[in-house]
Amino acid sequence: MPLALLALAIGAFGIGTTEFVIMGLLPEVAGDFGVSIPTAGFLVTGYALGVMFGAPLMTVLGTKISRKRMLMLLMGLFIIGNLLSAVAPVFAVMLIGRVVASLAHGAFFGIGSVVAADLVAPDKKAGAIAMMFTGLTVANVVGVPLGTLVGQSVGWRVTFAVVAALGVVGLIGIAKLVPELPRAEGVRLRHELAAFKNAQVLLAMAMTVLGFGGVFAAITYIAPMMTHVAGFADGSVTWLLVLFGLGMVGGNLIGGRYADRALMPLLYVSLGALAVVLALFTFTAHHKLLAAVTIALIGALGFATVPPLQKRVLDQAHGAPTLASAVNIGAFNLGNALSAWLGGLVIAAGLGYTAPNWVGAALAAAALLLAFVSAALERRAGSRSADAPGTDAPSAVVTGATPTEHRTAVSH
Repeated sequence: MPLALLALAIGAFGIGTTEFVIMGLLPEVAGDFGVSIPTAGFLVTGYALGVMFGAPLMTVLGTKISRKRMLMLLMGLFIIGNLLSAVAPVFAVMLIGRVVASLAHGAFFGIGSVVAADLVAPDKKAGAIAMMFTGLTVANVVGVPLGTLVGQSVGWRVTFAVVAALGVVGLIGIAKLVPELPRAEGVRLRHELAAFKNAQVLLAMAMTVLGFGGVFAAITYIAPMMTHVAGFADGSVTWLLVLFGLGMVGGNLIGGRYADRALMPLLYVSLGALAVVLALFTFTAHHKLLAAVTIALIGALGFATVPPLQKRVLDQAHGAPTLASAVNIGAFNLGNALSAWLGGLVIAAGLGYTAPNWVGAALAAAALLLAFVSAALERRAGSRSADAPGTDAPSAVVTGATPTEHRTAVSH
């Protein structure tokens, strides 16, 4: 793997840290600004909304410049946003800083996925994407717990200043290590938008929303579930989240390894197993050891879907993948927001703290159903292509080739 992927992973580490560390620092931030915890929660909501809307916006604004330069500009925006949060004199300024930082999130991972895939051979693309996302997963194991500890010990402002410094390291790494890759000739914004007419692109994004939404339906309410149901002490939630993060790291690496070999079978297995494990979590949540093991499995199975889904979008939006890739990152956050809302509804309905697990299982099962639908449509399209007059080459679905490789095979 090229050293340039390390620079992308460092940037991803910083972004992952700033996204999740605020959840452990809400009481300190709320106390300093004299606002309630629910009001401080807007720092989480504002960030998620910024990712959803910022991903396509920043990608469109960056269509006129090279991907390397756009990645550098995004890291600059990330640094400014975190510095603004670190020195914010009032709550409103910190909220603005969070939104500014979030604008870099979706576009960075979207454009970074395209760059990572372009740096390696075709049979290693998913592995390269996974390598970049490793920075995000490691952030949940190392960055978030350390950032929370620093914030609680010496002040949350120091945490955001350190995150801004990580952004500087990532910016320098991108400037020094990421090559100036040639842009696809003739690709304009209308070509990027045309990718959304492809049903397979939309199906992959829907799988992203539902599949990862299934994960966050359970994880959003992990603290009350583990303390009130499993009987863990309040301080145990931190290391339980570390277990979740370790699962994410392992799942991400496994997903990157096997997505290049058998993308759709990997999605069948990971989404199916995720649905089963989430349903079982309703019962294992009552036992400490089983709950801890289940949390790690949810992280592993959930993130095993990330490299294949991101690669699926890149493959299906071939020729103009940048905007679709960035929007798919926003789809992860849409899934997070949707599942957190649905999980809150079932708890408010009096169904108990384990009820969100059934919501997550249903979402993951729906994503699995869409995976089967996507494959069926692809087989049907391949059959029509094979039956067309003058066409005797095997379809891309049968051979496992990408659409580009399939067209090349047909032309020869």
